[in-house]
Amino acid sequence: MAWTTLASAIVGAVIATGCSALLDRSRWRREQDDRLISARRALYGEYLACLSRARNDFRSLVRNESANPAERERSARESFAPCFGMRYQMSITAASKVFDASERAFRRLRDVRDLAAAGILAGDEAYSDGRAEYEVALFRLREAMRLDLGADREPAITQLRRSRATRARGPHDA
Repeated sequence: MAWTTLASAIVGAVIATGCSALLDRSRWRREQDDRLISARRALYGEYLACLSRARNDFRSLVRNESANPAERERSARESFAPCFGMRYQMSITAASKVFDASERAFRRLRDVRDLAAAGILAGDEAYSDGRAEYEVALFRLREAMRLDLGADREPAITQLRRSRATRARGPHDA
């Protein structure tokens, strides 16, 4: 009879240890995911801000009819230079679909830079077309980022409240 008590205690200890290990592993994985999402959110924001600063500099440059060609070229290149470092950070941290979209936006903005550096002015059709292509690429990049970060997902507490409200009303009220 004493051996069944001992066996029960051992089985209980094994079950408790296993459950504890599973819970710890689950918590660790969730914390890792939270850190990754936080790092990506910060990087995505920095990347968008960097692209925006460069884009605004190009906007000013193409509106400046008095800038000489050498100054225009230097200004355009200096404005775009910080985007390269952010691009490399995106290549190692961003999700694949976000990185692909970031590359397209980067290349379209680089095209806008080249137009601004070449002396194209704001009213020129080539500049308008280049800017429009960049805007489309930027929109797709933001959409990919939002999807990756789960920005459109409802918070769990909202889902829980909705579920409780539905159960309280009953299936016949819905």
